[in-house]
Amino acid sequence: MPIDLLALSAALLAGLFGGVHCLAMCGGIAVGFAAPRGDGALRHALLLNAGRVGGYVLAGALVGGVGAALLGAARLPGLALVMRSLVGAVLLLAAFRLLQPQRAAWLGRPAQWFWRRLQPLRERGLARAGAARPLVLGLFWGWLPCGLSTTLLAAAWLQASAAHGALLMMAFGLGTLPLMLSLSWSGARLAGRLARPGIRHGAAALIALAGIATLSGPWLAHTPFLHGVLAALGCRTLA
Repeated sequence: MPIDLLALSAALLAGLFGGVHCLAMCGGIAVGFAAPRGDGALRHALLLNAGRVGGYVLAGALVGGVGAALLGAARLPGLALVMRSLVGAVLLLAAFRLLQPQRAAWLGRPAQWFWRRLQPLRERGLARAGAARPLVLGLFWGWLPCGLSTTLLAAAWLQASAAHGALLMMAFGLGTLPLMLSLSWSGARLAGRLARPGIRHGAAALIALAGIATLSGPWLAHTPFLHGVLAALGCRTLA
């Protein structure tokens, strides 16, 4: 089945522009993880960020699989449609998080409990990683409590598919790469352009539009000439 392109595009934009406001937490981490200057600096940064994006993908696959199991077990009429509509609400929340990061800080709290319990596993993994240490470090970096990634994980869960949940979180992770790769490679803060209010507000508006379109999908589905558009966007539960 096709992936929901509206949610995928919104996740990419959230990663690209939301990363600017994650610098308070992730910026310091990225600079701290930066390799010493030299021939291995780029390889270190690539492995670190590959691990981070891989952590997002793994988390998306896990929660998407849980959503699929819930959908299969419940077998309630219209549940798939409700879950898809809830994706729209989550995208609106992501847009709000992009515009008001301080007010939405509470979104990262559910992940803090999980992160504390990951600490022993993190220490053991890093101790045994050897040359793959940057990759393992990046994987656990991807699981740090973050309001934006937690919000997108909710959307991945509502996809009710391990593959689609993984793809959605991959889009989010790829969106973060331009900023985070630069930070972890050079240790320099290169967020000036993405931090401009006009650009940030435009991205939030696009994410919000994707959320509104997703929420209004059940009503749009009653319009026959829109069925082709819905199918092209991957709205498989509607078209």
